Amino acid sequence: MYGNPQRRSANDVQELRRAAGRWLKQRREACNLSQRDLSTLVGTDYYTFISQLETGRGRIPPDRYRAWAEALQMDPKEFVRQILRFYDPATYEILFEDA
Repeated sequence: MYGNPQRRSANDVQELRRAAGRWLKQRREACNLSQRDLSTLVGTDYYTFISQLETGRGRIPPDRYRAWAEALQMDPKEFVRQILRFYDPATYEILFEDA
């Protein structure tokens, strides 16, 4: 499993996760979904997983990005682009900073 924090401090990584959680919550609420609704749509067993993500404690597994994009009514490429800002900022910078 890949766990490299990309040479960022633990505090920096945690702040990025919290920012990702805020973004996910905004998207969920914009789609008028409860945490339980979203959990069902993305195929998680427990809606508490959504709560954990929204508070920055965890991350979406990459093999589930498409399901999340669909649930949050986003183009999958745009969803991945946005989530990379938080989960993999080094790759995001290489791919999108000059775009």
